Amino acid sequence: MTFQKTLEASQEWARILHCSSVKDLNEIAEHGNLGELIRVSEALHEKRIGNIADEIARKISTRRLVLIAGPSSSGKTSFAQRLRVQLRVLGLEPVSISMDDYFCNREDTPKKPNGEYDFECLGALDLPLFNEHMQKLLNGEKVYVPKFNFKKGAREDKTSQILTLAADQPVIIEGIHALNERVTRMIARERKFKIYVSSLTPLYMTPEVRLSTTQARLFRRMVRDYRTRGISAAATIQRWPNVLEGEEKNIYPFQDEVDAAFNSALLYELGVLKKYAMYILSEIPPEDEAYAKAQELLAFCRYFKIIADEKDIPNTSILREFIGGSCFEVG
Repeated sequence: MTFQKTLEASQEWARILHCSSVKDLNEIAEHGNLGELIRVSEALHEKRIGNIADEIARKISTRRLVLIAGPSSSGKTSFAQRLRVQLRVLGLEPVSISMDDYFCNREDTPKKPNGEYDFECLGALDLPLFNEHMQKLLNGEKVYVPKFNFKKGAREDKTSQILTLAADQPVIIEGIHALNERVTRMIARERKFKIYVSSLTPLYMTPEVRLSTTQARLFRRMVRDYRTRGISAAATIQRWPNVLEGEEKNIYPFQDEVDAAFNSALLYELGVLKKYAMYILSEIPPEDEAYAKAQELLAFCRYFKIIADEKDIPNTSILREFIGGSCFEVG
């Protein structure tokens, strides 16, 4: 499903749910059945993930390497976990492997022109080892999956896990470069199932102006970074242009070369994110470089009514990856 078709499908469901605009959402939040909107939105996600799992199961004899990528804060991690659950429902036993464990040791990592390490380039990954391991797994051979220590900037002596796959076991790989054929160049394309995860909000500000998808993802990232990593909203705002630049280079060129697409946007999410975002954006002082952008985002927040009650948001929701309470979180 292409970018445009994915967006059109989301807009059609928004129309069916009578929530095509910010005005519609605010009216539902204040006077309508918000719980019903949340439940149906989440059910649509589950149905789509189930459909993708069905497609993988139908092709499992040939396409066992499941590769997932998408831009920052598109909900890739939660999607991968929910896909794993749906595959289990179908009687499959998927194995998840993190591409992060195949990082090169710090001293072998390429640098940018300014001398900083370039952790997002392909050269930051040990691609020969990754390809060797994927080939062995698909051929039923034993693999000692490495464990990368980010504090040390080096691979641990001990392995992450020891794996041997059965003939019908899929391998789920999630990572920024997962859709790039160069990453899995030693494995034929027909042995891969590629999934692009995006977050394309179908809501309109006015009949002519659709909400910025990029801005909606920035709200997700600000809230998550503050909650899980102690990173200020100012720091996230300042890093955002570099994040977008990396997406243009490493993700978007491959979005139309996939077997399935998933839109993680939820109609109600900005009403929920608002109460978190306004607090952390208000902390940014006038002298900070991010102040002007913060004021712009605060002004944007004011278009939405706060959705304070989160009881109807399930712990499997993509949104829980950002606001907390996800059953997939470790620790």
